[in-house]
Amino acid sequence: MRTALAAKNNQNVVGGHVFAFNPWRCSPSRRDVLKAHRSFIRKAKPAVQPDKRLKAAQTLITHLADHLDADLYVRLWDGEKIPLGTRPESTVGVAIHTPTALTRLARRPRFDTIVSCLASGEIEIEGGTLLDLAAKRGEMQTKKLFKRLNKALLIKSALPFVFGSAQETARHDFTGKIADKKEAGRDDKALVQFHYDLSNHFYGLFLDPEMQYSCAYYPRWDASLEEAQKAKLDMICRKLRLQKGEKFLDIGCGWGGLVCHAAQHYGVEAYGVTLSQAQLDFTKAKIERLGLADRVHVELRDFRDISGTFDKIASIGMFEHVGIDNHQAYFQKMHDLLKPRGLLLNHAIARPAKRDDKSFRKQNSQYRAITTYIFPGGELDHIGMSLANLERNRFEVLDVEAWREHYARTCRLWCERLYAHRDAAAAEVGDAKLRIWLLYLAGCALAFERGAVGIFQTLVSKKSKGSAGLPPTRADWYE
Repeated sequence: MRTALAAKNNQNVVGGHVFAFNPWRCSPSRRDVLKAHRSFIRKAKPAVQPDKRLKAAQTLITHLADHLDADLYVRLWDGEKIPLGTRPESTVGVAIHTPTALTRLARRPRFDTIVSCLASGEIEIEGGTLLDLAAKRGEMQTKKLFKRLNKALLIKSALPFVFGSAQETARHDFTGKIADKKEAGRDDKALVQFHYDLSNHFYGLFLDPEMQYSCAYYPRWDASLEEAQKAKLDMICRKLRLQKGEKFLDIGCGWGGLVCHAAQHYGVEAYGVTLSQAQLDFTKAKIERLGLADRVHVELRDFRDISGTFDKIASIGMFEHVGIDNHQAYFQKMHDLLKPRGLLLNHAIARPAKRDDKSFRKQNSQYRAITTYIFPGGELDHIGMSLANLERNRFEVLDVEAWREHYARTCRLWCERLYAHRDAAAAEVGDAKLRIWLLYLAGCALAFERGAVGIFQTLVSKKSKGSAGLPPTRADWYE
């Protein structure tokens, strides 16, 4: 009450009183007074001195270290290295190269702010990736740690950053149109090319020789990425029970691994579509090199514009790009393209369901970061939503298989391979993109390991009366 009266009387209210007050719970007139008064204080108050920010950072991080036992360190912009536990010889840590990073985090403590700071180089992971940070952070859970901390000290240490200056940094996010999620408002070609047209050479630094950019299938947990990706291609073909002479469509065919494999080893006439020019060029060259031009055909085409009739269809890692509001149209198109009793294999990442769809579709900071810097326009549904939409579009669900742990290992191997080739990757796409991608791949690995997301292969057939015409068991899939 005293704070509000002081602001109303144009008194100089600073520090914790104004900082702790919530103007959005005041009447509009009081809110306007507080807003104007804060503006006056910021203009009148001299800029926070750099050494004051450094001292505040040292106090804050030392306090955190007192309650942690992590084999990590924080390096401040003056070069000081502060251990976050009892091991001063830690080789993995976080470097804060500028106080601006802490200013941005103090004002907006969100995951997407961290990604922005990493992209700009204001913050850097030293000696490893997010996977190494996670392995060395200790057993302390974030909520338990926060309960132990001195809240007054945290606020006092944060104030020099809250009121400090923050310079604009270069943008590394997608700036095209993604506000409208339905078909009429989406530029799917621009969304796809933002992600996939970085550089074929860049992807080749961490993918297998077949350039498979989707979850591998591990017959053994110690299998190599190359072995697991080949096993994945065979599993897809076996689940679809591809036969010589059949017409097979791969929607979102990537770099052509599946269409070429299916034509070579199962004798199908394969068709693939992509919206990535870089992928199309790579795949066409591969088809010519393998002598498959009479059996494999690829085009730069939106799935909505595909025509013809097919015996079997695969959608591998494509569904995540479509957007939840467009799932009905997507499955309807698949239904129209399939022959009666034709098979569709939908291989897609999913999130756990929540109590209601409104809660499920609420966007958190991690989602905003991924759709801003990595997958613009991407959305994940839950497996129940996928199955319901498939049945609404007159498909019969035949089999659902979870591959969550397979994708956890795949992402971990991708991250390790990219980190091992980080110098070549930086030369190809720049330091900012490299930092974003290392964070992305490591974050995905951890998300799958912890069950925050999953992935499912769902086999369905176009409904018609009578027998599905399939064997009585799945035994032939695993021979």
